[in-house]
Amino acid sequence: MNKMTIQKTITTLILLVCTSITVLAGNKDRTGQAGAGELLINPWARSSGLFGLNGANVKGLEAMKVNIAGLSGLVGTEIGVAHTRYLAGSGMSVSNVGAATQMGEKGVIGVNVMTFGFGEIPVTTVNSPEGGIGTYKPSFFNASVGFARKFSQSMSAGINVTFVNESVRNINASALGLDAGIQYASGEQDNFKIGITLRNVGTNLRFSGDGFSFNGNSPEGNKEITVQQRSDKFQLPTQLNIATSYDFYLDKNEKELDEEGSPKDEVYNPKHRLTPSVSFISNSFTKDWIGVAAEYAYKEQFMMRLAYRYEADIFSATENTTFYTGLAAGVGFQTEFGEDSGTMLAIDYAFRQTRISNGVHSLGLRIFLGQEVEK
Repeated sequence: MNKMTIQKTITTLILLVCTSITVLAGNKDRTGQAGAGELLINPWARSSGLFGLNGANVKGLEAMKVNIAGLSGLVGTEIGVAHTRYLAGSGMSVSNVGAATQMGEKGVIGVNVMTFGFGEIPVTTVNSPEGGIGTYKPSFFNASVGFARKFSQSMSAGINVTFVNESVRNINASALGLDAGIQYASGEQDNFKIGITLRNVGTNLRFSGDGFSFNGNSPEGNKEITVQQRSDKFQLPTQLNIATSYDFYLDKNEKELDEEGSPKDEVYNPKHRLTPSVSFISNSFTKDWIGVAAEYAYKEQFMMRLAYRYEADIFSATENTTFYTGLAAGVGFQTEFGEDSGTMLAIDYAFRQTRISNGVHSLGLRIFLGQEVEK
């Protein structure tokens, strides 16, 4: 990178961080009072195995839920689906589908759709607190459109717009959220990476509908009228993520052997990669998170992941405000269909341990078309 590009990069980083600090001046005592908390849920299995702490080196579709700048790391086209058993045993689930494609040197565009299932919930009223009068199904839905581009070999940035809709029988609410992120890579093989993301800055969420109306008497008391109540508005759960990672190639100095067992002159491609990462996440309505994660890859085909995310009072039985214990783990496998076919398949699984229920299980399937995945 030339001097001018470096200066622009530093300026962009400073502006984004300053803006983020201003936006995130929230009150932690209002934990749980934000709207659309599902925007903080990551449906993709690969990054879930790292607890979303891979904002510095995330690539492809999953970047739309971690750091949109990583979408620019996609080569060709990616199609993915994922399913999450949220608090296994509770009947809750998250379904996700997305697609992204490279538009030459212009950048990468992607779409992501996420829906939530809560099962059938019994209807209860003041007169029928035990239920038995029917059931209902809440509907939570959000759809995102994102764009990211590499401005140099080391610098990439992206922006993502998400439409959020929540409805419960005859009550619904909608909002728009905006994500922005940057990634910077440096080192001999771009080993060292930094990522900064500002997520969920947008309009307020306010519920409305016939569910807020009831029949009452007029002030004169001589006729019946419909009274409409107004609900309070909710802000989106704005979040700032600052992450860094480093790729260690454990056997990069080894050499291939010829038929006689002697080392060849050229250095071969490393088979073993270990990528530790550290991330700090500031939340506007909940406690801040800090975490460490690591991913081991063998020939970029088989991956193992482990992460721990900490927040204040997480060890306290009475003061903690999360059902997560902080531990996450995952495995992944990806393979190419035929030599130089340009088509790859990736399967990922992740588990996040919880205090209640049987944890959060995520399973994802991704297909890469057109070109080999960038390594």
